[in-house]
Amino acid sequence: MRVALLLSGGVDSSVALCRLRAAENDTITAYYLKIWLEDELAHIGDCPWEDDLSHARAVCEQLDVPLQVISLQQQYYDRVVSYSLAELRAGRTPSPDIFCNLRVKFGVFWDRVQGACDLIATGHYARIRHQDGLFRLLRAPDPVKDQTYFLSHLSQQQLSRACFPIGDLAKVQVREIAQRWQLPNRDRPDSQGICFLGSIRYPEFVRHYLGQQPGAIVERETGRVLGEHQGYWFYTIGQRQRLGLGNGPWYVVAKDVARNRIVVSHAQNVTEWLCDRFEVTDLTWIAEPADPAQPLQVKLRHGPQLIDAHISAVNADRLTVTLAQPDRGVAPGQFAVFYSGDYCLGSGRIAKTATSGTAHGIAV
Repeated sequence: MRVALLLSGGVDSSVALCRLRAAENDTITAYYLKIWLEDELAHIGDCPWEDDLSHARAVCEQLDVPLQVISLQQQYYDRVVSYSLAELRAGRTPSPDIFCNLRVKFGVFWDRVQGACDLIATGHYARIRHQDGLFRLLRAPDPVKDQTYFLSHLSQQQLSRACFPIGDLAKVQVREIAQRWQLPNRDRPDSQGICFLGSIRYPEFVRHYLGQQPGAIVERETGRVLGEHQGYWFYTIGQRQRLGLGNGPWYVVAKDVARNRIVVSHAQNVTEWLCDRFEVTDLTWIAEPADPAQPLQVKLRHGPQLIDAHISAVNADRLTVTLAQPDRGVAPGQFAVFYSGDYCLGSGRIAKTATSGTAHGIAV
């Protein structure tokens, strides 16, 4: 089997390479994807891509695996960055990492190398099981590191050519393997944030492309102006940081795009604006559609929290999701990912939300 392993220079993908190399069953080529938008964002801050690449080269030299560097900067901008900016302009919350996997790593990268490989291997924390003639995506044993949320929009065809060599491991085990193999990057800290931003702060990235547009911060219950913001695209539902308001905590509960207003509510009113029901569209089912008659769980963001939920069909590509436990951070544009036990069933984009309390106050 010919395997193309995506090597970032970090510990996870390096240990994935170690495990493939130790098995000695495959012909392996490592690939470093250059997606950092250096020409456009160099004046904002530094991206450690050159450091990443040096670590990737050192690992490959130690393991005697060939390494190729592929630049997908324009493709990444067209398929991931442009989507993110369009969602922000529309007042929604994008999920760029989901689209990076769907459109770049298992999309244009596969198009580039498919003649030279049979599988794409990555350092994701997730598992694949071939069962009843279908490839199924399962959560990793490490609930904190599990990355099925970011893989939930892959198609059956994409999953059939994917391989996750460390998906059955906990993070501590990955670190132990890196130490045992004496990898040159064994003590390197985990990367944080969106992969193409490097050390650049997300607000600076948004400001570069969308600029600033001052507007009012208003209280949901009274319509009273509490302060000023620099653009609704800097905020998401449930956010409490960077509001600059006293006597808090205050939370963003809505965005009025037409009037460039951020709507907030005090924590003491939290039960009135929690969301327990929303509609989801742009659905992808990895193997088979979820059964509305069966209870399932949903993730609203990357992390260990699973919320019990029920679904009902609105039409062929739209569901209503009812949560057993309301959440304060349900935002249009973000993805809801569906699970049945360890199985990740698929995901869809949140299109419309409803609060669990009685709506009152200003119109948004």
